[in-house]
Amino acid sequence: MRVTVMIRYVALLITLLGTWFIVQTYFDQSWKTISLRSWLGATDEPSSKQPPRHKCGNQKSCPQNHFAFKIISGAANVVGPSICFDDMILMSSVKNNIGRGLNIALVNGTSGQLLKTGAFNMYSGDISKLDAFLQQIKHGTIVLLASYDDAATKMNDKVRAQFVELGSSHVTKLSFRDNWVFLGAKGLKNKSPFEEHIKNDKNTNKYDGWPELLEMEGCAPRKMD
Repeated sequence: MRVTVMIRYVALLITLLGTWFIVQTYFDQSWKTISLRSWLGATDEPSSKQPPRHKCGNQKSCPQNHFAFKIISGAANVVGPSICFDDMILMSSVKNNIGRGLNIALVNGTSGQLLKTGAFNMYSGDISKLDAFLQQIKHGTIVLLASYDDAATKMNDKVRAQFVELGSSHVTKLSFRDNWVFLGAKGLKNKSPFEEHIKNDKNTNKYDGWPELLEMEGCAPRKMD
């Protein structure tokens, strides 16, 4: 009887030692390569990479010697506009430097440095202030503009002509509560390719009395000396 018990104990001990040996030689190596993702049914191959972030949150990067920009107009008279240039927010509600009317940022066309910003009330403001602001723009300066609420009530032919010189094609037909975004430059020889304009039309307006906001992004070429 004792011999039988001893044999059973020896057999059990051999089984345990064999199991321990298998675990040490096989699973010790396997666990090093098995990840939690494998147990969940995923491969160890990296998942699709997150898309890269481009300057100003744009959809693509700009080539060398170009500045990324994004201009968003205001939405009705509720949400203010924003202007981003070379990944820097130049004007926005958060920066507290916008106003109803036309919001304009001036940037050095070579360095990309912000030179000046201004907000001009085009419904009840003094148009001479905008006139003086535009006259002081120096050659080679990039001009970024976003409308908010009303962009044109106080607009006159003299001011419109100055925007035309900056490359605008739409300023001559800008009217009450139209939305307008624009990027031009002092000394631009041709019309700017960066401009969008949407009319205030009760049949197509997204908001009650205002058209939908405009959003424009792109790559502005650096002025090379």
